[in-house]
Amino acid sequence: MELQNQCGEQLNEENSIFYHKLFHIGIPVLIQQIVSIGLNLVDTIMVGRVSENALAAVGAANQVYFIYSIVIFGIFSGASVYAVQYWGIRDLASLRKVLGIDYMMSVLIALPTMVLAWLAAPQLMLLFTDEPEVVALGVSYLHIVSFSYPFAAFSFVISFNSRAVQDLKAPTAINAAAIAINIILNYGLIYGHLGMPRLGVEGAAIATLTARILECIAMHVSVHCRKSHPLKAGLREMCGFSREMFRSVMVTAVPVIITEGLWALSISMIFAAYGRISASALAIVQIAVTVTDFFQAVYFAVGNASAVIIGESLGQGRKNRAWRYSTHIMKITWVLNILMTLIIIFMRRPIADIYDFDAGTTALLMKALLVYAIALTPKMLAYMTICGILRAGGDTLFCMYMDVAFNMGLQVPLAFFGVLVLDLPLHWAIALVTVADFLKVFFCYQRYYSKKWLNVITDMEEID
Repeated sequence: MELQNQCGEQLNEENSIFYHKLFHIGIPVLIQQIVSIGLNLVDTIMVGRVSENALAAVGAANQVYFIYSIVIFGIFSGASVYAVQYWGIRDLASLRKVLGIDYMMSVLIALPTMVLAWLAAPQLMLLFTDEPEVVALGVSYLHIVSFSYPFAAFSFVISFNSRAVQDLKAPTAINAAAIAINIILNYGLIYGHLGMPRLGVEGAAIATLTARILECIAMHVSVHCRKSHPLKAGLREMCGFSREMFRSVMVTAVPVIITEGLWALSISMIFAAYGRISASALAIVQIAVTVTDFFQAVYFAVGNASAVIIGESLGQGRKNRAWRYSTHIMKITWVLNILMTLIIIFMRRPIADIYDFDAGTTALLMKALLVYAIALTPKMLAYMTICGILRAGGDTLFCMYMDVAFNMGLQVPLAFFGVLVLDLPLHWAIALVTVADFLKVFFCYQRYYSKKWLNVITDMEEID
């Protein structure tokens, strides 16, 4: 009896620790996500009020940044498996070497992408639409915003590794300030207010570039102005990683890079398929995706917190605790699915009324939002299993197989088949693509319950 009481007290204490960390890590990430996605929502409203073609152009042009940012996310997400576990045992020397690897990979990815986006802007736009006005607007946007890519990558280095060391107050405040600056500059430069020139789409690009430069500077100042910050490292400390360490990190990170890169590419290809319907379809998808992303922000917060909490437990050799934590995450995900689906369904009309579209476009937007609301459950179950749980245990190869098979292998063909062969209207084409997510969840759950993802990659022995 006494042993049972002790076990019960231990579990209660463990649950208390779990929820404390979930809120401690999750709330700042949630704020970052809401602020960031809120900016995208404001952008779609501001640019959408210029014209449907302007919104379609910015949406298509931003697919380049979307793919780029997701590849960067893949690098940092894979490397963070090591960063989190090293932080769990307070190995600062190794943690800072991971930081150096992040910076090196940022430069290797950011500079070629910037040059490609600038030089090949017309060709990139033609992948999504063949309407001359939309292409011209998108090219002018890309020629400016492409210079922001390196600054965004360096900001991500600090932001992602701050999550690993559970120090999120400063990055969250900086994100919020940068987005406020972006919104103010958007208001002035798109419409010609606040004594600024009226530049339309080009104004939106200048606002984004300015905000990302200032954000990058502030992120690094916030780290290097504090004496004991774990991410405060000199060039020699960060470059001290061995070839073996780089290889080990890349073995974990490369599957994530491939996974995230191909996922982003699949989303952009699906976006291109919808663009074959009309420029209005592009504008509608841009709005619907941004709106659903806003409601999905809470999942991203829980997923990021989950990866840190589970990864930290595994780094300490506590496999059983990591498993128990994962069961809490799965239950939370199901509760969120019900709440968020209902909220999106009931908010469709107020959201559609924000935009000054004609009756036909508004009706199509309402239908698209309904389909995205229903698709939320399988999509977020797969996301939470892969990004919040399996990757925390270093099971990145399986995650790569899932995303390649179901995103590139199934969703993209379904999108083009629905649009080009079946000639489906937009909302039915979206519904057809969603079939892949239902199948994907089945295999993700099988892997989760197999417990093969529970891997300890530090030198700690299993202690519970």
